[in-house]
Amino acid sequence: MEWSIQDIARSAGTTSRTLRHYGELGLLPPSRVGSNGYRYYDQDSLVRLQRILLLRELGLSLPMITEVLDGQRDTAAALRTHLELLEQQRQRIGRQIESVRTTLRKTEEGEELMAAEVFDGFDHTKYEQEVTQRWGRETYQRGDQWWRGLGEAGRQAHLDEQVAIGTALAKAAAAGRDPGDAEVQAIVARHYDWVVAGWQGRRPTAEQFRGLGEMYVQDERFTANYEGFGAGVAEFVRGAMAVYADRLR
Repeated sequence: MEWSIQDIARSAGTTSRTLRHYGELGLLPPSRVGSNGYRYYDQDSLVRLQRILLLRELGLSLPMITEVLDGQRDTAAALRTHLELLEQQRQRIGRQIESVRTTLRKTEEGEELMAAEVFDGFDHTKYEQEVTQRWGRETYQRGDQWWRGLGEAGRQAHLDEQVAIGTALAKAAAAGRDPGDAEVQAIVARHYDWVVAGWQGRRPTAEQFRGLGEMYVQDERFTANYEGFGAGVAEFVRGAMAVYADRLR
C-alpha cells in the first residue's frame, strides 16, 4: 500500500508543507514520485514518520533526529525504546490527571490542599529518592541546582550532546570498530567530558567511569536507551569506556 502526501499529512495531523520540508532535509524522502510530481509514501515511510514525530515530542531538533535515525538499524528495537518512553510519559500524565482531579475536588469541597498532591507529576525530581539513597542528599541537591541553573537552552544542549554521542558510538559499533580504536576513544572522551559537566566539574576516577559503563549494561533503563540505537550497543559502550578508564590510571 501507499499513501499520497495529503493522506499521510491528514492522518499524522501535520501538513504537506512539513512533509515536503522533511523530504528536502533527507529525513523523510517519498517512496516514489509520480509522473505528475505527486509524492507517495509506503509502509516504511509511515513507521519512519511515526519515529520522527515521537522524537520531536521528546524535544529533539531535526538535525539530531536525522542522526538518531541514521544510527538506528533495528527498527523494532527503536520502537520498543519509544514505547517504553511513551509508557513512562503516560504514567506521568496519569499522575498529573489525578493531581488535578484531587485539586479540583478539594477546592470545590473546601478541603485543605497538600503540596505533594498539587504538584505530583509536574516536577523533574522523580529520581530524588534513588539518588539520595545511593549517593547522599548533598549530591542530589547539587545536581538539582545545576540542572535548574542551565536554563532551557542549556538543558537542551546537554541532552542533544548525549544523543549525538550515543549516535556516534552506535555507528562505530555497527561499523565493527574496535572499542580501543582512536576514533572510538575520541567519542568516549566527549562522553567523559559530558559526564564531567553533569557532575558539575568533578572528574570521575578510572573506577567511577568504568562503573558507569557497567551500569549502562546492568541497569535496564540505561540499556534500553543504548539498545534503541541497535542491538549490542550498550556492551560496546561499556567496552570502550573500560579502555578509556584504563588510560585514566
